[in-house]
Amino acid sequence: MSRFPLLFSDIKVGNTILPNRVIMGSMHTGLEEKWGGYKKLADFYAQRARGGVGLIVTGGIAPNRAGVTVIGGSRMTNFMHVRKHKLITEAVHKEGSKIIMQILHAGRYAYTPLAVAPSAIKSPISKFKPRALSNRGIKKTIRDFVKSAKLAKKAGYNGVEVMGSEGYLINEFIAAETNKRTDEWGGSIENRIKFPIEIVSQIRKELGPDFIIMYRLSMLDLVAGGSDWNEVELLAKKIEEAGADVINTGIGWHEARIPTIATMVPRGGFAFVTKKLMGKVNIPLITTNRFNDPVDCEKALSDGCSDMISMARPFLADANIMKKSLEGETEKINTCIGCNQACLDHVFKQKIASCLVNPRACEEGVWADLDSPLKPNNINIAVVGGGPAGMSCASELALLGFSVTLYEKASELGGQFNLAKKIPGKTEFDHTIRYFSDRLKTLGVDVQLNTEVTVSMLTTQNFKHIVIASGVVPRPFIIPGSDRPEVVTYLDVLKERVQVGKNVAIIGAGGIGFDVADFITHDSDKSGFEKSWGIDSSLENRGGLNDSERVKTERNVHLLQRSPGKPGAKLGKTTGWIHRLTLRNRGVVALGGVSYKKIDDDGLHITHGDKGDVVIPVDHVIVCAGQLSFSPLAEPLVAKGMEVHLIGGAKLAKGSDAQRAIREGLELSSQLANTIVCQIP
Repeated sequence: MSRFPLLFSDIKVGNTILPNRVIMGSMHTGLEEKWGGYKKLADFYAQRARGGVGLIVTGGIAPNRAGVTVIGGSRMTNFMHVRKHKLITEAVHKEGSKIIMQILHAGRYAYTPLAVAPSAIKSPISKFKPRALSNRGIKKTIRDFVKSAKLAKKAGYNGVEVMGSEGYLINEFIAAETNKRTDEWGGSIENRIKFPIEIVSQIRKELGPDFIIMYRLSMLDLVAGGSDWNEVELLAKKIEEAGADVINTGIGWHEARIPTIATMVPRGGFAFVTKKLMGKVNIPLITTNRFNDPVDCEKALSDGCSDMISMARPFLADANIMKKSLEGETEKINTCIGCNQACLDHVFKQKIASCLVNPRACEEGVWADLDSPLKPNNINIAVVGGGPAGMSCASELALLGFSVTLYEKASELGGQFNLAKKIPGKTEFDHTIRYFSDRLKTLGVDVQLNTEVTVSMLTTQNFKHIVIASGVVPRPFIIPGSDRPEVVTYLDVLKERVQVGKNVAIIGAGGIGFDVADFITHDSDKSGFEKSWGIDSSLENRGGLNDSERVKTERNVHLLQRSPGKPGAKLGKTTGWIHRLTLRNRGVVALGGVSYKKIDDDGLHITHGDKGDVVIPVDHVIVCAGQLSFSPLAEPLVAKGMEVHLIGGAKLAKGSDAQRAIREGLELSSQLANTIVCQIP
């Protein structure tokens, strides 16, 4: 019997029976706009279907030219588009799964001069002011939605998801804040929800009873002037009456200043929203946001939070979540850590999505099959360093048939991830260590912990190649007084070698500096996620907003950087604002364009802009001023004639991160396989 009886029970959606209660939620990959991208998308979705997910929702596809998110964005408007999409539906159906196409009209979020909206109100996250749709334009847009759905059916899709949340066009009609119309499409809530009701009812009329209609309903806008709960509930009932088969949960507009999917959001942190709607409609409800583990999915179903669960990014991290869950191998799941670095950050830069913990994502067919280890080739390779780069490379080499020994001087694998997981909200990083540790064991890698290797150790054994993945060390910070005892490194703080004092200056405002600042100021968020961010868990207030209960940190913290400009400006595109806002609300003083002079009994002496010379009283100065590559074995090994390869921070400290490290492990293993194995007689 499955550990997850509710998760793997059948459910009826319209006239379709699904074999489990997890859907793969909509997720744009960027392949939609690339030449040959639909063939790659077909491979991408087919692999997830093969992994056991019963229903897949595509990334957003616009119903007309005004609805695309960017110039050249994907549309479903003619038979040329139908032919491309057939590649996807045929591939998914061949694997026995169902797939529906999301119809998304960007509205005022369209990053094009063609943007339209119910009212000509500019979005704070777009440079284009939209044109207000005329009454004729509204009716044409409804027809475009219906036409797009009809074409989706011709392309072989089992249904469509009508995107009515996240602040896109339909959501803009619903919210009074963005709908200032005085005609039949504005004013009262009954008028404002007429637009989505007409779309759903006309799709149902044209497509018949066997075509799935999913509606993505914004149940928690998280913006001032958003819907209140009575309006949410009214819309849900009207959407059911209009013919929807299932309602999916939407949380937060893109312009909302509250994190909704980043790693600091608790797992399933918004399931309470969907639960409030349970029993108010007679069609299945789907809950979503920060579900990445079958245990949490099963619990949400057991607690009556929803009828179904949506996961999107977790299927980037691991295509076989459902299969592994059904077979009781949850320890083998490559868990999504909610970092956004390679998925959303890529897409918002108009790059192809990938995944930090799974660089194979969106490159299906390029690399060796994870589930098909090759026969042993009796070639020995040593990997020095058990951080993300080393774990990735060692496991990939073993998959390709090499005999691999992984050396790690610490008592546990993980490297820098063992520091990252100590940052509040980043405990998910521990699951990446768990995944790789299990994979190394399964693939037979000889893991030698508590082992600091020497040149003689590596040269006296029969290693064909040596991979150096020994990571980085903190960059020294040298000014007069930097040798004083109050000057410590981020390693000293995160490994809790020092008891940090009340007055703190942090040298360096990159990712590590922000993490350390978060680590030492987390006393500000004792009230928990919802109260700290001002989320109305009672759902009584309009938009679901409350006053934040976050308080100022008890420490006096200065976060400093040499370069001019806003500290943290180079943090992740979709998460950087969260870190900057968090520290600002906690009372951390962030300064750019700082020159460091000296440290003495009075404190840290700096020069800063128009303020000139400033003295910051300090109990501790925490140095986060960058990192240097650490690869002391490389040159001696090369001198001994050994074949040596550097990856991760050992190769290049500048811009070093886990995304690059894990990918380099995959790339190097493939290169070695191509060069070494081909030479075997």
